[in-house]
Amino acid sequence: MDYMKTATVNFKTDDATKTKAQAVAKQLGIPLSNLLNAYLYELANTGSVHFTVSEPMTEKMEALIEEAEKEIAAGEVSGPFETLEDMFRYLDNL
Repeated sequence: MDYMKTATVNFKTDDATKTKAQAVAKQLGIPLSNLLNAYLYELANTGSVHFTVSEPMTEKMEALIEEAEKEIAAGEVSGPFETLEDMFRYLDNL
């Protein structure tokens, strides 16, 4: 049976970041150590790390989306434009 040799990695972070990270990991159902190990694995094997976390929806964002959807439904949109010049011409006339 293959056993993965393990190493302990210690690093410092502030308490608030650790607490938030633990909460997110718990929501995902993944131990924080597994997430950290995945980041290290990607860094070691690809030389890069990609951070993609969806930004949580705020009340302001919801209001802006609702307003945009109303404008679209009412036909209050500009474009599409055939060229950039057409778009700039339109914007200059606003």
